[in-house]
Amino acid sequence: MAIRIHPTAEIDASARVGEGTQIWHWAQIREGAVVGRNCRIGKDVYIDVKVSVGDDCKIQNFAALYRGVRIGQRVFVGPHACFTNDKYPRAVNPDWEVVATEVADGASIGANATILCGIRIGRNAMVGAGAVVTRDVPAHALVAGVPAKVVGWVCECGKPLDSKMRCAHDGKAFPKLRSKGKVRSRSRK
Repeated sequence: MAIRIHPTAEIDASARVGEGTQIWHWAQIREGAVVGRNCRIGKDVYIDVKVSVGDDCKIQNFAALYRGVRIGQRVFVGPHACFTNDKYPRAVNPDWEVVATEVADGASIGANATILCGIRIGRNAMVGAGAVVTRDVPAHALVAGVPAKVVGWVCECGKPLDSKMRCAHDGKAFPKLRSKGKVRSRSRK
């Protein structure tokens, strides 16, 4: 399947884009970046130098993936999501170094979420819209808030798990998740 690149997109000659990938209006893919097969890269997406995006990913409009980010397979990144790469940002910093961030296979990042650098988002985890992720997210965890906290658990299909760690949608069970600890209450005071 052919790669489809909108004429306004800017793809550096050293970037690699996989077969069947679609890249839309005004997207920019920088030097040495790798985008896998069958991905959808939305309008105004920024993929920085040497960022890696796996196969079958969907990166929505205006998402920003800065140097040091590695995205696994089948990952969803919502519109306006932003990944940072500097723990101590300054306009001029001679000691600046990239701090890596990893998103494991099957994870989803909600719209307007901010992912601080040095974080690992686990397999099939889900980050809620507007969340600010300041620490690692376990596999299958649903995190939300500022700062993001575990508020539940999700199946591979993305649907919530019940108290027995079973998905009502497809019947899959994840008994090992029970040992991860209690979920924080989302009640308001």
